[in-house]
This record gives sequence, structure tokens and C-alpha cells, in this order.
Amino acid sequence: MRFTEPWLCDGKKRLCRLCRIFLEPAKNESSRYVLSWKLSNTLAADFCVEALNEALEQCQPEIFNTDQGSQYASSEFLKPLKARGIKISMDSKGRALDNIFVERLWRSVKYEEVYISEYRTAKEAFSSLKKYFVFYNNCRFHQALNYKTPAEVHYQRT
Repeated sequence: MRFTEPWLCDGKKRLCRLCRIFLEPAKNESSRYVLSWKLSNTLAADFCVEALNEALEQCQPEIFNTDQGSQYASSEFLKPLKARGIKISMDSKGRALDNIFVERLWRSVKYEEVYISEYRTAKEAFSSLKKYFVFYNNCRFHQALNYKTPAEVHYQRT
């Protein structure tokens, strides 16, 4: 299955005050559906590739957009995209608006989950974020989606 809409990716750090945790999601731009996500204690490319491969098992985009982070420019990350003929798009340096949909996801994750939770461990963060992404995909209505959930819109197209 191939989607014509771009997929988006952008890692964030410091989800926990007491430990260093990085979150990496892969997201369908038009449905807002979070296809996969991973947590890691480093920003190494391997955990980003894990999130990417997990998302690619479900379906495949025509375009994959990221920022210019070193993990996304690595041959390890680009290899599965190139092997499938997926066009690679990278934001201009310092232009968060190029990837506005994933930045909006970060706002939701931070204000609806991270800022109201006090993760003491990576295990706690994982457990809480797992519940949040189930909620985000299946229960959270989006005005931009005509008050449908990301799952409703995503699976309507598959």
C-alpha cells in the first residue's frame, strides 16, 4: 500500500527530568496518524531506523520529510527509504514551519502528556506515552480532520 501524502519525522529530547529520553515518531501528514514511535537514551540513527522500519511495515509513503538532523541524513536511515523508491525531503535549516504538522504533534504530546506527567524512569515514560498514542490515534478528535480521529481518517484510505 502506498500513500501519496508525505510522512513526517522529528525526534525530541528530554521527556524526563531525571533521565535523558528521546522520542521518535513517524506520522502520516494528512491523517495525523502516528504510525510508529520509539524511545531511546541517545539520538543515534538506529532507533530512528527502528521507528521508520516499523512504520514501513504498515504501508509506504511517496515522500518522507524530516529536519536536517544527523540521524536522518545518515546512510543507515536513508537506505530503507531509497530501497523503496521513497522521495526524501529535508526541511530548510532552522525552519520549523517546513514540518509544521509534526511540530503540532509535539505541542500536543508536550501539553497533553509530558508536562502533566512526572516520569521518573524511561519505563514510566514508555508506559505513559504508549497510552497517550493510543488515545491520540483512536480517541482524540481533530478540527482539521472534520472532528474525526487520526485512525478514522488513516484507515479510511487504506
